[in-house]
Amino acid sequence: MRFPSKFSITRLNYMLNNKVAIFLSVFIFGLLFLVIPGFATDYSSTSFIVRDPVITIEGGLATSNSFTYFSSTGHTVLGRSISTSFNWYGGFLYFSDIFTPTLTATAGNAQVSLSWIESTSTFGYDVTSYEVGQSIVSGGSYTYTDVGNVLTATRSSLTNGTPYYFIIRVIDNQGDVIATSTEQTATPVATTSCGDGSCNGGETCSTCPADCGNCGGGGGGGGGGGGGGVIIPPPVATVNFSGKAYPLSRVIILKDGQMAITTIAGPDANFSASLHGLSAGNYTFSVYSEDNEKNRSTLFTFPVYVSGGSTVSISGIFLAPTISVDKEQVKKGENIAIFGQSVPNSEITIAVNSEQEFFEFVEADSDGAYLLDFDTARLELGGHDTKSKSAVGSQISPYSRTVSFLVGDKTVIKEGEAEDVACGGRADLNCDKRVNLVDFSIAAYWYKRPLSEAFKIKEINNLNGDGKIDLVDFSIMAYYWTG
Repeated sequence: MRFPSKFSITRLNYMLNNKVAIFLSVFIFGLLFLVIPGFATDYSSTSFIVRDPVITIEGGLATSNSFTYFSSTGHTVLGRSISTSFNWYGGFLYFSDIFTPTLTATAGNAQVSLSWIESTSTFGYDVTSYEVGQSIVSGGSYTYTDVGNVLTATRSSLTNGTPYYFIIRVIDNQGDVIATSTEQTATPVATTSCGDGSCNGGETCSTCPADCGNCGGGGGGGGGGGGGGVIIPPPVATVNFSGKAYPLSRVIILKDGQMAITTIAGPDANFSASLHGLSAGNYTFSVYSEDNEKNRSTLFTFPVYVSGGSTVSISGIFLAPTISVDKEQVKKGENIAIFGQSVPNSEITIAVNSEQEFFEFVEADSDGAYLLDFDTARLELGGHDTKSKSAVGSQISPYSRTVSFLVGDKTVIKEGEAEDVACGGRADLNCDKRVNLVDFSIAAYWYKRPLSEAFKIKEINNLNGDGKIDLVDFSIMAYYWTG
């Protein structure tokens, strides 16, 4: 038997290795340039149809008796076209979104502390930093400082007694401004040593009775006792709230899970309210509202620190729209009505989630109501959900709660709420026929705290009935949860 030479074996190994290397190179190259088709919503009328208006997968030629159409590989150009019957928006920039930050300004001694809620985007934008704009005139012009990708900043070396105005700009990875908060104002104030509980400088009982226990008191003649003092209560704070809800709707503000104040929005959906007499400390505030059908918004929640004697203004609150559907199940090919309420004449974005996500745009009417008749022919059989958000100018609300529905072989009209969450039902702590985050916030406030007499009755009737709030009560809420 003849065996191959050492040279032949080496050559064979080289050829095999070379073929493997070529195969891997071609395979990896193919992966890098693999084209994955994208799909989009088709738009049509009696005279035209826009098919998959996002990306052209490949070039080609289409002809008919009346036209010839040439296409090439590429992305739809950015732009907008307008006619008397429809608008055409091309490119992804029109469908990106960014959540506008809510700014809080707290005055101190020669400084103002700023904090804001994170600005997030569903897709399209990448937030990399924030800029603080500062002015001594309402509306600017502003001097901007890039503070990085943080949610707090302190502006120091300010003049006490002078009002300052602030805004926050959101910056993307291209260095562009993609969102701007509403303006906040704060006036720095000088702090005084009197009343801080210690003897400072030349304090005496006559000059600062609040610190009398730590400062020298005036002695009385003829064996009389020392001079007395007056206890001055610590200064209290005020928090101002303002924003957008729904026309003539009731707006509820919770402090640490407890109802603190209510107000009524105006016909333009704007509201404002003030909470007085707050001690210095950290608080969690939540804001929600009800539309004209008694549907509730999601909670708009934010933490705030207030210092004694300060006034904190929280503006730019933009409550999410309410949303509902008219069918629990819809026969494929029939329409399902998606409706709710928001700010009058605002632009509503409605997202329908499926294997393919659809975005529809409608305008709210003068009462803030919106309606979309969505054609389910585009949806596959099975479960789907929808949500909405609102935009007014540069302000964009968060998304609403998510509402689910089925696409099947028959239509089932949506009925009212179930009886087990009726007013006074299990786990419904605020009697709104729902068990959701509002009830959870109320229960969370009493977690590991002594219950008030009024809440003891609710705990007995609606929860475990053992006179305390613990994990058993939260388990009951989870079972009856409606969202």
